[in-house]
Amino acid sequence: MAWIELLAAFAVFFVSHSLPLRPPVKSWLVGRVGPRAFSIGYSCLSLAVLAWLIAAAGRAPPVALWAWSPWQSAVPLVAMAVACAILAFGLARPNPLSFGGAGDEAFDPTRPGIVRWTRHPLLLALALWAAAHLVPNGDLAHVILFGLFAGFALLGMRIVDRRKRRMMGEPAWQALVQAVQQGSAIPRPLSWSATLVRLGLALLLYTGLLAVHGWLFGVSPLAW
Repeated sequence: MAWIELLAAFAVFFVSHSLPLRPPVKSWLVGRVGPRAFSIGYSCLSLAVLAWLIAAAGRAPPVALWAWSPWQSAVPLVAMAVACAILAFGLARPNPLSFGGAGDEAFDPTRPGIVRWTRHPLLLALALWAAAHLVPNGDLAHVILFGLFAGFALLGMRIVDRRKRRMMGEPAWQALVQAVQQGSAIPRPLSWSATLVRLGLALLLYTGLLAVHGWLFGVSPLAW
């Protein structure tokens, strides 16, 4: 039954991360509830399904593929600090080349910020999270879980690129990508206050994840 639950959680995850983002469905939902409510609702749904999926993997019968060593636990501790910083600087920032941004009409391609380094900061953070957690979790269920997440994030970048290219038209998409690549990684005029706020959010997210990890998933990331 535990394997069936894991398969069901995977099915719900992929449906919930594909259907609502299809342009006709997303446009209909945004038209009904507004862009901010859609973003909040979609984020809450994603987190809930993700928590279920991770919990289901933890309940699956253990089938060891490689042995655990204490050094492996340091990998997600370091990688998640980077992932939290990427999330803090990528969320709620205009980004017409991907999803998860806000106020895309205000996007300045000459000062794209983190988009200068990656068009898809949310997917990059997901890939880092999955790849880092794969190292200390060498049982079959978690290898499937984190391996598929890493693949999903990397493939998702190509899928979003293709979708945005189709929506914007090839000339407009290429022009925007080229402008972003030539732009500055420092968004707008440099605002130290905004930068410190985002760094603070990254630190808050990181420490919050450390605090609730054991409660949510039964494993403390510091217990090594």
